[in-house]
Amino acid sequence: MGAYSIIVEYETVAGGEAGFCALMCEHARRTLDDEPSCLRFEVLRPIDDDGQPLARRFIVSALYADRTALATHRRTPAVKRLLTAMEPFVATRKPTISRAVFPTESDDGLRPEELSAANDG
Repeated sequence: MGAYSIIVEYETVAGGEAGFCALMCEHARRTLDDEPSCLRFEVLRPIDDDGQPLARRFIVSALYADRTALATHRRTPAVKRLLTAMEPFVATRKPTISRAVFPTESDDGLRPEELSAANDG
């Protein structure tokens, strides 16, 4: 079936960066703890060519084992609570849902989570 991701670009309201970041980082931690089908969850801060954070900008990227896992996550009460709690901090929100093209389940080799000493040979 393949992995699915959701990438969301956010612009916060003036002064909303810290509040947004605290809420989203806590949500990311809880999601990784509570949803085994969430393979990765990152809260990112875009930067300029000099390495300085772009004012009021964030990107959230999460990878799920399959489409069902992503759909299930989006229907959880935690997501509904997060969206409500973020309202005072967010000016714009642009989600993009994607299907992983590479790597695929049929690609040769081991995935990082499959690596262990037993694979040494």
